[in-house]
Amino acid sequence: MQKADKTQSDQPSRIEYIGAAELTKLLPPRQAVAAIREALVGGLDPTAAGPPRSILELPDSQGQLLAMPAASEFGVGVKAISAVPANADRGLPRIQGVHLVFRPPSYAPAAVVDGAALTTLRTPAVSVAAVLPLLTRPGRRWRVVVFGAGPQGASHVRTLRDVGAEPAEVTYVVRDPSRVDPALVGDDRVVATADAPAWVRRADLVVCATPSPTPLFDSALLGDDAVVLAVGSHDADAREVDSALPARAQVIVEDVDTALRECGDIVIPVAEGVLPAARLLPMAQVVRDESLYATDRPVLFKGSGMAWQDAVVADAAARALNSP
Repeated sequence: MQKADKTQSDQPSRIEYIGAAELTKLLPPRQAVAAIREALVGGLDPTAAGPPRSILELPDSQGQLLAMPAASEFGVGVKAISAVPANADRGLPRIQGVHLVFRPPSYAPAAVVDGAALTTLRTPAVSVAAVLPLLTRPGRRWRVVVFGAGPQGASHVRTLRDVGAEPAEVTYVVRDPSRVDPALVGDDRVVATADAPAWVRRADLVVCATPSPTPLFDSALLGDDAVVLAVGSHDADAREVDSALPARAQVIVEDVDTALRECGDIVIPVAEGVLPAARLLPMAQVVRDESLYATDRPVLFKGSGMAWQDAVVADAAARALNSP
């Protein structure tokens, strides 16, 4: 982000719009990952960058409206999105909205970014950024299982490939393979939920990107060197992994207070007494000190999405738009 000594004449004369297609061109996944890691290494404090998300229930329990403001030297903005589960049956995105970028020194609005595209880009950027040194270890090729073949699942795979994680194979697990969009999964394997145990048993890396309120698989099937990225839920009573996984894994979270408030994958095992809250490791800590990553047990990253992440990635895209 430009420092606060910019003159008023440097302020944008109009508000730019960055749509989904342009965002993809401006900021490839590897650059979004780099922006997240650079912000954390540079000192961004997730606990101070913005308040908890504001959630408003939509009429007739149709879904939620979320507002997420954030301000730091790495990006200032606010995202407003709707999350409507029934949109899937309408052939529409479940998540829709916009993110507004503000730039110093006057903090005038500078750009509007497609909110769904930003979410699809930054969510895997955050989870990959949290464990990047593990994913890019020399000679390691990953057998990846992805629960959910929607935009988030597919974007995680795209991000893994873009940062050089080198998946040896990718298997998507879905309830109904006939409904999967071939444009999202490409040539990767798609299997039904009933077949999941066999693929989880051989997996090194599992991505959970679904709205499921209950665990998706038996974590006893995973080896001690597995990595799990759970990003599909942001409710305290919903979870994608069972309690046995965080009980034996190193658990990395975006922010401890946020995880204990919003993430059922964390809230439930903590309440059950199998996961002491003191064992939760903030991602900023491991990004700044790679020696902290565990090598003797599974690693679980749990993310629910925080406003600072949108602000950092959107600001990077806005700067790329205005680069020569």
